Amino acid sequence: MSDEILFQKRGKAGFVILNRPKALNAINHAMVLAMAEQLSRWAEDPEIAHIVVTGAGDKAFCAGGDIRSIYDARMSGRTDGLSAFFRDEYMLNAQIKAYPKPYIALVNGIVMGGGVGVSVHGSYRIGTEKTLFAMPETGIGFFPDVGGTFFLPRMPRNSGVYCALSSGRLKQGDALATGVLTHAVLEESLADLEQDLETADDIGAVLAPYLMTPEKGPVCESLDVIDEIFSAASVEDILSRLDASQSEFAGKAAAAIRQKSPTSVLVAFEQMKRGRKLSFNECMKLEYRIVSRILKGTEFYEGIRAVLVDKDQAPKWSPAQFGQVDSAELASYFEEPADGDLPLS
Repeated sequence: MSDEILFQKRGKAGFVILNRPKALNAINHAMVLAMAEQLSRWAEDPEIAHIVVTGAGDKAFCAGGDIRSIYDARMSGRTDGLSAFFRDEYMLNAQIKAYPKPYIALVNGIVMGGGVGVSVHGSYRIGTEKTLFAMPETGIGFFPDVGGTFFLPRMPRNSGVYCALSSGRLKQGDALATGVLTHAVLEESLADLEQDLETADDIGAVLAPYLMTPEKGPVCESLDVIDEIFSAASVEDILSRLDASQSEFAGKAAAAIRQKSPTSVLVAFEQMKRGRKLSFNECMKLEYRIVSRILKGTEFYEGIRAVLVDKDQAPKWSPAQFGQVDSAELASYFEEPADGDLPLS
């Protein structure tokens, strides 16, 4: 295994270090497979009491999955096997959710997409004042995956639906208040906290002296508006309510949603509705259905082109308007893929 992901046994703790700081610790297929294998090994190791996951550098815990490689494969004419990365990533997400030992993510900096998938499903999500959470997928013609189907609709007062559709960003205070984080600490205390976790018997007791209360963020300040608007029965109704609202927050949210792929926003909204009623593993199966369909389309690749390749930030969505998205086409994203559902019980 390369040094892109490191595993260290330190005292009672198994440390996972995402080690691609120049790439903001973006997680690739080899890292996913290595992490899944190591977690399985540590689950059976009586010397390991808990897992601690960190990101190298001080800019990002993990800014997402390495989707550029998917784009490059598609552009070079390789269409087979593109879903393998997502299949294995989603299996890892389910493994973390069901992990038999405490799983502690130390989030410092950016945590988006795939980085959320290897943190938010753990038992402890400890974030510093540098925490910046987002699920920005609708802006690249994708959808909020890695377990977003489960945790986003369970965030309080429809704040997760707001995040899913608009790619809304949460800093430390908002992330803690909405349950993305379980605890808040200062960046300057991370080294000491890591050291204490090496010998911890009681994780809660070890955490207690480090905890701090962050300032309330703009999402918390706007929860009444968010709940009223994002409880609407359709994206069309949400946009109408946003347009009718007098708040600056609503105006920014409406503008953000209208910049996204209409298909992605509609898929994400349906995903949120279904996810409220599904178990975690059922949510992951649904996500594999959606991603299998997305990989056969054009929106995702156009989004990556605009944001990561040409960087013109001007994706040409097709269809370009919400009203142009065909209902039968939308339904196809939720059908079992040709290679079958994700093998989760």
